[in-house]
Amino acid sequence: MKTEFYTLGTFEFPADAVIIKGKLEAEGIAVFLKDENTINSYSMVSNAMGGVRLQVYSRDMERAKQIFDEIRNYATDDQGNPIVCPNCKAAKSEIYYSRRNLFFKLFPFFESKKYRCMQCNFVTRPAK
Repeated sequence: MKTEFYTLGTFEFPADAVIIKGKLEAEGIAVFLKDENTINSYSMVSNAMGGVRLQVYSRDMERAKQIFDEIRNYATDDQGNPIVCPNCKAAKSEIYYSRRNLFFKLFPFFESKKYRCMQCNFVTRPAK
């Protein structure tokens, strides 16, 4: 029998993923951190690898999403105000990097920061 996993989120720093992992495990959900050991050993490759992936079994996906949404931090501007999606007006955005070409995969720190709305998936650049 093949086991399916769902990636609940990705994190640049393993410590951020471990906090969420602890909460999900306390709620009885099995959690796996993909690439955690590699990024702990070689932190400079985190962006190139796409960060630490927090994964749960697909059967636990809905419950894990509910818990994660209750405790997650959404993107904020420099004054601490939540980033509001210009498309649907939701205040649930996360920092997003597309890494669509080889240059940005090799040198991710050159890609400009964008935000992706977690409600409608609209991608926008920050206001200057």
